[in-house]
Amino acid sequence: MQRRTFITGVAGTAATIALPMARAQSLPTQTVRIIVGFAPGGGTDLLARVIGQKLGEMWKTTVLVENRAGASGAIAADYVARQPGDGTVLHMAHINSHAIVPNLQKVSYDPIRDFQPIVLVGVTPNLLICGQMQPAKTVHDLVALCKANPGKISFGSAGTGSAQHLALEMFMLQAGVKAIHVPYKGSGPMLTDLIGGQVQYSFDTMTAATPHVKSGKAVAIAQTRLKRASGHPNVPTMNESGFPGFEATTWYGLVGPAKLPVALAHRINEDVNKILLMPDVMEKLEISGAEDGGGSPEKFSQFMRVEQVKWAKVIKDANVKADT
Repeated sequence: MQRRTFITGVAGTAATIALPMARAQSLPTQTVRIIVGFAPGGGTDLLARVIGQKLGEMWKTTVLVENRAGASGAIAADYVARQPGDGTVLHMAHINSHAIVPNLQKVSYDPIRDFQPIVLVGVTPNLLICGQMQPAKTVHDLVALCKANPGKISFGSAGTGSAQHLALEMFMLQAGVKAIHVPYKGSGPMLTDLIGGQVQYSFDTMTAATPHVKSGKAVAIAQTRLKRASGHPNVPTMNESGFPGFEATTWYGLVGPAKLPVALAHRINEDVNKILLMPDVMEKLEISGAEDGGGSPEKFSQFMRVEQVKWAKVIKDANVKADT
């Protein structure tokens, strides 16, 4: 378990129009912990640190980011579900822990019943990428390559049951092709092998893949949101490449235990929405590829429900099994 502490500072006092119920709700004065289900240095940890630092300044208290990695985020989610609802323990929820893992294997928490949504922090596309030496560098050519070599073209992922693995499963279902899934323990080793040619293609997070695309070591074939990300305006979407409605993203959002009062969730939501509009925060989000964060707790709740249904269907249709 690892912790990172943010030094508190003096926050701005810009006047805002807020719901009376939310404004009247007292914020926590004790140390606040944001629990992250992944190791330090990844996208979830990065966004939690950005939000945590600003909340510490605004609330004039100490905010810690606490890493409880393991089981694709499920360990952290289970821990948060059992914490008090006073706002001192929050969770940077992730697509894996709240939409994929509960549909893939038995967990001790309910991703809907056991949490109070607060705010969507950001949605990050995946990039369909390959090494420079690969023959197919468009979606059309890749589908043709897979059809000509059924079960022989390899796709790496950050692990079985990861958002990147399920993007591949969605691709195979929609394209009607079979490929080899090669799971790794994280994006780092997978990208090393992809650049070296040991694995041919991958749907990887935009955050992890972008440096290699920018350096020319990897080729971006397509991206997996319905609209193009601002950081890759010249890379077509899967939707534009013959896969209508194809959307497979990684997303992050702040939640609390189910016992967190709705009024307090709205109060925290109000402050996080302010943070997401700060220029330095917007710059960091753009670098990570995270877009379209913000909105109400109810909007985030609905978003998660849609994601849970979508990935449950992909897991069932593709007969995806968890590692044993």
